[in-house]
Amino acid sequence: MQQRELAITLWRQTWPMAIGVLALLGFQLVDSAFIARLGTAQLAAQSFTFPLSFLIIGIQVGMGIAIAALISRALGAGEGERARRLSSLVLMAGGGVIGLLAIILWLFHVPIFRLLGADATTLSYIYIYWGPQLLSAWLGALLYFSYSVFRAHGDTRLPGKMMVLSSLVNLVLDPLLIFGVGDWEGWGLPGAAWATAIAFSVGLLVTTRKLLKRQWASQLGLWLEAKQSWRPFTGIAAPAMVSQLMPPLAAMLAISVVAGLGESEVAAWGLASRLETLSLMVILAMTMSLPPWLGRCYGAGDWGQIQQLMRLAVKVALVWQLSLGVVLALGAPWLAMALAGNPEVQNELTLLIRFLLPSYAALGVCMLVVSAGNALGWPLRAMLLSSARLFICYLPFLWLGSQFFGWWGLAAGAAVGNLLAGLMAWQVMRRILSRPHRQAGFVN
Repeated sequence: MQQRELAITLWRQTWPMAIGVLALLGFQLVDSAFIARLGTAQLAAQSFTFPLSFLIIGIQVGMGIAIAALISRALGAGEGERARRLSSLVLMAGGGVIGLLAIILWLFHVPIFRLLGADATTLSYIYIYWGPQLLSAWLGALLYFSYSVFRAHGDTRLPGKMMVLSSLVNLVLDPLLIFGVGDWEGWGLPGAAWATAIAFSVGLLVTTRKLLKRQWASQLGLWLEAKQSWRPFTGIAAPAMVSQLMPPLAAMLAISVVAGLGESEVAAWGLASRLETLSLMVILAMTMSLPPWLGRCYGAGDWGQIQQLMRLAVKVALVWQLSLGVVLALGAPWLAMALAGNPEVQNELTLLIRFLLPSYAALGVCMLVVSAGNALGWPLRAMLLSSARLFICYLPFLWLGSQFFGWWGLAAGAAVGNLLAGLMAWQVMRRILSRPHRQAGFVN
C-alpha cells in the first residue's frame, strides 16, 4: 500500500475514534468542572478516586487488547466462526471479572483511600460517590468490550458514534443530577456518577442490539473455544493488563506525593489528569484503531505494511501532540480559569499545563509503541517498556522535583519523565523495525 493510501486509511480508521474519545473524555472533564463548582473538598474527593478508577480501566483495556488481537488475527486467517465465539467469551468473562473487582474495591475502599492520604472530610464525600461510580465503571467496561469487538472487525464508526451519544446524555444529565432543577436540590457529588451510569447504559443497549443484528457473537462451542484460546489469550492479556495496571499504580503513588502538598494541589492534579487524557485523544484513538489493523497484518504476515504503519503513526503523534501542547500551554491561564473556580487551584493548574502538555508528544510515542507491541506478539516487551516509563522515568523525577522544588519541581519532573519515556520508546521501535527478517519471531 502506498504511503498516501496508508495515511488516508489510517485517517478513516482513526477519526471516528478520535471524535468518540474527544466526546468521552470531554464529558469526564465536564464532570470535574461541574464538581469544582461544588467546592475544593468535593473535587479533591473525586481526584482521590481516579487511581482506582484507572485500575478498573487498566484491567478492562488489557482484556480488550487481548480479545481484539485474537479476533483480528482470526479474521485475518479467515476463521470467522472462531471470531464470533471469541466475541461472546470476552463479553461474558470480562463482565464477571470487572464486576468482582468492583465489589472488592467497595468492600475495602476506606483503608485504601486512607492509605492514599484522604482525611475524614474527604472520606465522607468519597463514601457517597464511590458506590455509583463503581456501577458506572462496570457498565463502562461492558461497553468497552463491545467496542473492542467492533474495532476488531474494522468498524470504528459505531464505537465513535456511541461515545458521542453517551457523552451527550451525560452532558445533559450532569447539571440536572448534580445541582438539581426547580425545587429539587440534586444529589451533589454522587449525581455525576449516576449521570455517567445512565449514559453508559444507553450506549450499551444500542451496541448490544447492533452486535446481535450483525451476528458477530455466537453461543455455540464456547466451552471448547475457551479451552483452546485461554493460553494465547493469557499470553497477550496478562502482560497487557500488567502494562495497563502500571499507570493506576503510578497514579496512586503520584497522588500520595501530591497529597503531601495540600488539598488545592490535589484538586489541581485531578483536573490536570482529566485534561491529560482529553489532550491525548488522537493518540488514544490510534491506540484503539491501529492494533486491530496491525493484528490483521500480523495474521496475514504483511510485515512491510506493519513498518509503514508504525512510522506513519509516530509522525502523526509527534506533529499533532506537540502543536496542541504548545497552543494549550500558551493559553494555560484562561484554560485553568475555565476549569477551576478557586484562584489558588487555577494558579497551580496553570503551572501543570505549561509543563506537562508539550511533553505529551513524547508520551504519545511511548503509548503507540506499547499498544503495537500487544498486537504484534511482543506483549512482554511492551509491558517492560510501560513499566520503565512509569517507574524509571516518570515517578522518580516527579518525586525528586517535589522534594527539592515543591509544586514547580513536581510539574517539571513529570515533564522530564515523559520526555525520557518517549526517547526510550523510539529506540525500542527503531531496533524492532530495523530487523525485518526477525519480525515473524518477536521473541520476548
